[in-house]
Amino acid sequence: EGKTIGVQMKTTGDIYASDIKNAKTKQFNKGIDAVKALRKGVVDAVMIDDAPAKVFAAQYSDVKILEEPYAKEEYGIAVNKEETGLRDKINEALEKLEQNGTLASIRQAWLQEGEQKTAYQWQKKKHSGGKLVMVTNAEFPPYESKDNKGNVVGIDVDILAAIAEDQGFEYELKSLGWDAAIAACQSGQADAMIAGASITDERKASGW
Repeated sequence: EGKTIGVQMKTTGDIYASDIKNAKTKQFNKGIDAVKALRKGVVDAVMIDDAPAKVFAAQYSDVKILEEPYAKEEYGIAVNKEETGLRDKINEALEKLEQNGTLASIRQAWLQEGEQKTAYQWQKKKHSGGKLVMVTNAEFPPYESKDNKGNVVGIDVDILAAIAEDQGFEYELKSLGWDAAIAACQSGQADAMIAGASITDERKASGW
């Protein structure tokens, strides 16, 4: 209470921090920029998801993660509500990938073993299910970020590859800003968004 809290703009951390008594929030486009501000004393704390926090804490020895979680959330893939067929295919793939252990192996590789590139090998074969245009915001490691060659890598990228493989899709992944990614999904310029998006009632009611 009464502190200045750094948040990544438009995340649920941004929402939670704004509800804390007498606290001030300072918004940043990237989580890493909030952490840099913390190290400089510009903010007193940063509210961000657990896995990205661990990535940043591993980079900086003077950053510590509090042991007690502030909230627990689930992530989802955002699909325009009118695209029920695509939604069903994604859900079907996710169910199969959970049952056969693929999702668990991807999570373990990135979250426990420190994977940096990929934990899922895309099978180079002809795919007959068409092409998906997917959007993300590659500022949220280890879920999605850019490597030193500019390629988007992370847990969500591997999950997307596994979904596409299961359903016979080719896919193109575009990294946009958070708002631009949502707008592309809502307008039909993209088929879906996979970007570490927490599931909230407000988001479910907004059409994505």
